[in-house]
Amino acid sequence: MSSADKNLSVFTTDGLPDITNKKFVIVVAEWNSEVTEALFQGAYKTLVDHGAQTQNILRANVPGSFELSFGSQVYAQKADVDAVIAIGCVIQGETKHNDYINHAVAHGLTDVALKYNKPVIFGVLTPNTLQQALDRAGGIHGNKGDEAAITAIKMLSLQ
Repeated sequence: MSSADKNLSVFTTDGLPDITNKKFVIVVAEWNSEVTEALFQGAYKTLVDHGAQTQNILRANVPGSFELSFGSQVYAQKADVDAVIAIGCVIQGETKHNDYINHAVAHGLTDVALKYNKPVIFGVLTPNTLQQALDRAGGIHGNKGDEAAITAIKMLSLQ
């Protein structure tokens, strides 16, 4: 189901683990900051609403979405970090630049998660337009940041 048919802020919360003592890092791309800031706010609020302590939620900024993999790796390798949420937005432009970035980030974040055996969540929007991004960053389709945070919490239950 596409996000055009689903609200990203509506999800099942049955059986979520206790995250009171879990530490999260949200790595945020500065590029398209109007969008990524809204995604960060959604992720942060969702973590707090589900029991995370504010002092256990760290934020790290990186210049753009391409840098999310390295930024996530810096924190995923730390023993005291339980999950990393990567927040970014790559809007399709006039060239295929977005395809290369999105592909690299998806693979990079997957590699980091597998290398460090912990949740590293792909909270990256890949819309065609800025309006589509805004619609998914707290607009009519909810907030991908909310979904990314819930995904991180759910993935912790596997460990």
